[in-house]
Amino acid sequence: MRALILSLFASLMLALPAAASASPLEGLWTNPKRSVVVRVAPCGNAWCGKVVSATAREEAKAARYGVDELEGEQMLSSLRPAGANRWKGQVFVPKLGRKVGSTVTMTSRTQMKVSGCFMGVVCKTQIWTRVS
Repeated sequence: MRALILSLFASLMLALPAAASASPLEGLWTNPKRSVVVRVAPCGNAWCGKVVSATAREEAKAARYGVDELEGEQMLSSLRPAGANRWKGQVFVPKLGRKVGSTVTMTSRTQMKVSGCFMGVVCKTQIWTRVS
């Protein structure tokens, strides 16, 4: 019995640092037009962001580019630390119908800069705001 209690205690102690070290990325974020909301959460050993809501207009725009449904789409993927308040991974661009290289930089507790580049030359940056 004592071994079981010690084993459970050790398991809990190992889990605490992961829970205590939540990333500033985690949470709900919206684009500048407030037409898309993305939930950023851990996915494996990286961070990902899935669209949890999109306006009818954004859904229609995405459909014109072959995206069946924007809601549920993985917008950010494979984000891994790349320096202080920076992560590198991929961002899905509905207009291109594909993922491109991305850098996410926390500019404040409530804003992050999301940049994506296609073939390293065509780049776009947006400031996303945390949804409370």
